[in-house]
Amino acid sequence: MLTDLVQIRRQGEKLRTENQRLRVHLKRHDFVERRLRRIAQEVEEAIDCRACANCCREGTVRLTDRDIEHLAKFLGMSIREFRAQYTAPSEEEGLILKRTETGCVFLAGNDCTVYDARPRACVNFPHLVRGDGSLVSRMWDMPDRATYCPIVFNTLEAWKDETKFKRGE
Repeated sequence: MLTDLVQIRRQGEKLRTENQRLRVHLKRHDFVERRLRRIAQEVEEAIDCRACANCCREGTVRLTDRDIEHLAKFLGMSIREFRAQYTAPSEEEGLILKRTETGCVFLAGNDCTVYDARPRACVNFPHLVRGDGSLVSRMWDMPDRATYCPIVFNTLEAWKDETKFKRGE
């Protein structure tokens, strides 16, 4: 299992087109989603996210109204104060958590300072085992995530083996 972030960046970029083709392959063939989810779960359990926290450095966090309410309450502030202090608009994603030069505004080292109240997008990340919609519908973001998340990178590689996906074309 590859966990070196430099190698994951390199390999993920190199395999980006192949990973995009994997989504089409999964969509065109009938695979047992439960088996693919189980593989993702095994990879997720083998990698300590809190030792990495690269998702917090690289990704953005789309917020729902419920996330905002929950975080504001957790931090003991009004929703208005929370929005002003911790959110930013994004053309592509709507309202997101603000970012600093090192990542998410709530990231301290490799720890989330609001872990117990973290947004649903963070709870479900990397959206292979948990998330809205079918697994294939969540695959849109995976080629990008495979360049910074060890779980996504290793899961996609395992899925290629499981589904007899033709690599390197």
